[in-house]
Amino acid sequence: MTHRNPRALLTPAMHGVLERMARAGKVPLHALTPQQARAAYEINAGVLDLAPMKLNRVKNFTLPMRDGFEVPVRLYAPGDESLPVLVYLHGGGFTLGSIDTHDVLCRHLSHLAHCAVLSVGYRLAPEHCFPTAFEDAWDAVQWVAAHGAEKGLDPNRIAVGGDSAGGTLAAACAVQARDAGVALRLQLLFYPGCCAHQDTPSHKTFGHGFVLEAAHIDYFFDLYIPDVKEREDWRFAPLMADDVEGVAHAWFGLAECDPLVDEGLQYADKLRTAGVAVDLDIYRGVTHEFIKMGRAIAEARRAHTDAARALKHAFSD
Repeated sequence: MTHRNPRALLTPAMHGVLERMARAGKVPLHALTPQQARAAYEINAGVLDLAPMKLNRVKNFTLPMRDGFEVPVRLYAPGDESLPVLVYLHGGGFTLGSIDTHDVLCRHLSHLAHCAVLSVGYRLAPEHCFPTAFEDAWDAVQWVAAHGAEKGLDPNRIAVGGDSAGGTLAAACAVQARDAGVALRLQLLFYPGCCAHQDTPSHKTFGHGFVLEAAHIDYFFDLYIPDVKEREDWRFAPLMADDVEGVAHAWFGLAECDPLVDEGLQYADKLRTAGVAVDLDIYRGVTHEFIKMGRAIAEARRAHTDAARALKHAFSD
């Protein structure tokens, strides 16, 4: 995707958000240590988010991973009855983000879709490089399939979802689930990363001045998967998967003014070509991270509703 004046594509509200961000003059995340960047992201993650939705059940606990490590998770549920469940994987370039930074989004998805959401605090780089994040994500999906009923979750109605890097993990989990015989109802993908290399036209068009900078992507990936050759692995780049036939139905929510939009479109096309049902919404005039800007960006609220509709439909079949 190319455009002579890409900023002209922005909605007035999105333009205003970017102007306020520029005026704030904060040190960019890629100029900080990972620990400093995490702290900054935690502080700023909720600035434009909606008010948190009150739910009947919100519970923190841990899940055992394959190496014995206990990963923190948070379960959201609007009721006490057995519910279908979305296993949610937060964004943050495999380096930032947490259950807390995506608390509001998970609450709203749980409320709007009337389903449980299990938010997974997978381990982050550089302390834990590739493929740890994927392995944690997949272990969480397997735990829900095997033990979810113990927490009031319907093991026959599982979806996996995430935003940005979390969308990458969700897409990879959908491929792994197909191979392992775990039947997922849906993969819910907000602007996922899908490519091994950042060379699509949208990376050039929107790589500077549209929230997710090219320098951020380089920073995150150098910390998470420093061996460039490993980036051809489909667990990092789902577009590199040899075969995606038979993976779960997919819903994509992409941002028009996002370096990742082209690879999201490419992965949607790959799935369709393999006979996978795909629903795709492109939210015009907004940038990466927009789904966490619901107080300022109307498209965020619409994306929440659209995603919840997709979940309801998938869980009702």
